[in-house]
This record gives sequence, C-alpha cells and structure tokens, in this order.
Amino acid sequence: MSDLLQRLRDRGWRLTAQRRVIAEVLEGEHVHFTADEVHARAVERLPEISRASVYNTLGELVSIGEVVEVTTDGRAKRYDPNAHQPHQHLVCSGCGVIRDVHLSGDPMGALPEGERFGFSVSEVSVTYYGRCPACAGAGVG
Repeated sequence: MSDLLQRLRDRGWRLTAQRRVIAEVLEGEHVHFTADEVHARAVERLPEISRASVYNTLGELVSIGEVVEVTTDGRAKRYDPNAHQPHQHLVCSGCGVIRDVHLSGDPMGALPEGERFGFSVSEVSVTYYGRCPACAGAGVG
C-alpha cells in the first residue's frame, strides 16, 4: 500500500474506488502531476472516473494537507503527495519537470536576523530553476 493511501486510511478518510485510484496515481518519488495528468493516468485504471472527480478529490487532498499544490512560473498547478517530508523543488525551465530536493542545511537559518524586518518567519519555500539533461541536450529553454 502506498504511503499516501496509508495516511488516508489512518485518517479514516473514506476511500471510494475513485479516491483510491487517484491516491495510487500519486504514488511514487518526484510525483508532480497536473490534474489532467492525474485524470489521464486514473482513466487507465478506472475508465469511468470523471475529470470532476479528479479535480474534487485533489482539492480535498490539498485542503486536508495530504497533497501540496505546486505552481511554478505561471504553469499549470501540480500536485505533490510528499506533503509530510520537508523538501524544496528543482524545476526545468524548458519542459517544466519538477524534482524534489532535500537541502542539507536549515533554510530557515539562511535568512539573517537583520533581513527579517521584524517578521516571525513560519515557513520557507526555495525553488531552484535550471535545465534537465533532456532539455540541455536538446537545446530547449
């Protein structure tokens, strides 16, 4: 059983066939699918699943904190099931592929006290941009 499915079971979240398939589609490392990509993969497993079910379920998963919505540079929203492990993102400026990265230092500590302007900082989001090997080799981006 996937980590996301197990977390949903532990919460007592009702796992209909549609919800289960969506959670299974979101399983894996470096998963950052758009809603349309989730729908396309879900249809392969459950042909009758509707686009509305996918959008509604993704919205619910975001609202309960089990999936994180990721938006980069005006591209389509993507859904990251790695919601409970601190990480940042590496984004290809050519094709838009996203990879999870784990910083070795504390990103909160990277902001000097003098640069906080009195803010009580609660979270940090760092996004790295570059070109993936496929785009770099093809001269894309």
